[in-house]
Amino acid sequence: MVADLDRLLARARRRAGLDALLAWCPLPLAALALSWRLPATVALALAVPALALVALAVARAMRCHDRAWLARRLDAARRDLDDSSALLFAAPAALGPLQALQRDRLLQRLRERPPPDLRPPWSPRAIAAAWLALLAACALLAWWPGPRPSSTPAGIDIGGAPQAPAPRLVAQSLQVRPPRYTGIEPSALATLDAEAPAGSTLRWRLRFTPRPESVDLVFHDGQRLAMAREGEHWTAEFVLQASTLYRVVPAGGGDAGASPLHRLDAVPDQPPQVRVLAPERSLTLMAPGQRDWTLRFEASDDHGVQAHARLLVTRTEGSGENIRFQDHVRVLRGQGDARHRRFEAVLRPSEFGLQRGEDLVARLEVVDNRAPQPQRARSASVILRWPPEPVLGAEGLDGLARQVLPAYFRSQRQIIIDAEALLAEQPRLARGEFERRSDLLGVDQRLLRLRYGQFLGEESEGGPTLPTSDLPTSDRPTGDPPTGDPPSAAHDGHAHDHAAAPGAPVASGFGEVGDVLEEFGHTHDIAEAATLLDPETREILRGALREMWQSELHLRQAAPRQALPYANRALELIKQVQQAERIYLQRVGTRLPPIDESRRLGGDRDGLRDRPLPALAPRAGEDAVATAWRELSSGGAAGVRVETLDALQAWATSRGDRLEDPLAWVAAIDALRHAPDCESCRRSLRGLVWAALPRPAGGRAPRADDPVSRRYLEALDMSGEAP
Repeated sequence: MVADLDRLLARARRRAGLDALLAWCPLPLAALALSWRLPATVALALAVPALALVALAVARAMRCHDRAWLARRLDAARRDLDDSSALLFAAPAALGPLQALQRDRLLQRLRERPPPDLRPPWSPRAIAAAWLALLAACALLAWWPGPRPSSTPAGIDIGGAPQAPAPRLVAQSLQVRPPRYTGIEPSALATLDAEAPAGSTLRWRLRFTPRPESVDLVFHDGQRLAMAREGEHWTAEFVLQASTLYRVVPAGGGDAGASPLHRLDAVPDQPPQVRVLAPERSLTLMAPGQRDWTLRFEASDDHGVQAHARLLVTRTEGSGENIRFQDHVRVLRGQGDARHRRFEAVLRPSEFGLQRGEDLVARLEVVDNRAPQPQRARSASVILRWPPEPVLGAEGLDGLARQVLPAYFRSQRQIIIDAEALLAEQPRLARGEFERRSDLLGVDQRLLRLRYGQFLGEESEGGPTLPTSDLPTSDRPTGDPPTGDPPSAAHDGHAHDHAAAPGAPVASGFGEVGDVLEEFGHTHDIAEAATLLDPETREILRGALREMWQSELHLRQAAPRQALPYANRALELIKQVQQAERIYLQRVGTRLPPIDESRRLGGDRDGLRDRPLPALAPRAGEDAVATAWRELSSGGAAGVRVETLDALQAWATSRGDRLEDPLAWVAAIDALRHAPDCESCRRSLRGLVWAALPRPAGGRAPRADDPVSRRYLEALDMSGEAP
């Protein structure tokens, strides 16, 4: 029974919608009737909102007739329904016992006697009034006089000689066929302006009346493209490589510049973008027992990337400043849409022969689908570092055992990289772990400082200390930095003097600085090597040591952010020392002109006068912009000269790569050239010229000549004459 009620409701809604349509339909018909006396575009602009209003009225009329309306109509038409028709459309599970009993009674009554026809009645008065108004409007438009015909018949001039009418464009179509690799379907445009991917093929199809002898497409750079005739139409094809302007010039159409300019915008193909998804950090330290290294990348492009990409893996060998590289290439296949592909790889460091203290650097190289020259892009580098083996038993031997083992030294650049990585990991580290790692970096900085200090004759910062835990941590830098001068006096009394008397007891044992140095090298050789540096290089190296000391100070105090500026300056100074042997300067003295003693304090003011600053010479071509601005701002009846427009167009053409929109300059100049009285064209070109005007050069403001200024100058003169 409920289905029968729904069908009854549907009939009522159709009746209401049709009634509203008949009442409102004359409104858009009247707007279309205006095309008899008005341009078609104006009539169409009025008809579209009228149609929208009709659709809104019909939808509103049908929406008002819902189940609530049907329940009210049933209650009004049938008294035996006890004003309970709303229970017929309620869900049985949501009703109470009494409501369910009442609903069953209503259904039984409707089965015994079906409901009447509840469709709303027609609105004859409103429908008749609307259509009578439409007929009256049509009669008024038919009776209204049209435009008067021209006194001179078409094709005949004033002198009576026949003149052929100019060709007029009556049909136009522009087909755009993008390159196949873009995957964009061809389209047809009803306008002569288009925006298409670079490399698209454009096909024009034009029809003129009367038919001209020939039709050309003239581009703003002087290129001409002749159109071919196919029956009543003219066609041409053009491959769009760069944005350009053009106009359609039919033969016999009068002045070629009278045709409007049309614009073709070429959208360049953007290179692909590659993003690293995993690992999240660019530097990853290899965990103990780690065998795999998972890499995930995402590549995106406006027209899609190729399914295969190259994973470039580089292994670093060595430490310090002497590092060698081994390159490996693997091919990966992406997954997902062509515009957003994901690449994943699982690398085994053991397959590349990775050793402790070495790095594995990975980058993904993708290629897009552009033809015939695809574009390549690479991702950022991700690094897997296997930390070096810690030196056993060297915890309390800072500056003793490790200072003579160059293989365990870090470079200054590596200290900077590790400090930056430590700052990036600081939010995820505990305070104790952060301080421990910063202190270890400070120890490495100290060892590197001592290593470079050997070239200045430094052997140690103090006497030898025992590696015991009960000694104070005197190796922490808390005072002033070392001077870097050769410790000549201290060296004379050093414990490992080679001129000791025979039979004297010699201290020996593990960890003694003398024994270690005797095994790995001769300490006096280091001091003698310091004399090979010239004074300038020694001073630069001394400055680098001071910066290293400040970097060490902050690293040992768990402040790597404050240590980075000093570490960076130390690296710059070290590079200057390394390149010092390639710097050659001519050592000449300063040659100053001799001083004329006769002119000093003589009080002679002859020949002294104000010398105005010379005017700055304008840059080449800037005078054309200034001249165009003056003529555009004058607003006179003469307008802008043709020579000025030619010079301005030449300037804009020569600076096409610097202007934001060079085609806008060409279009504005062309519009003003063919319509000198067009005020909007003048304002458009004036706005472009204003943005391109050169900034005025700074100068001195002229002294004001007014009564207040004169009194001020007189007061200054009087104060100068007073005793």
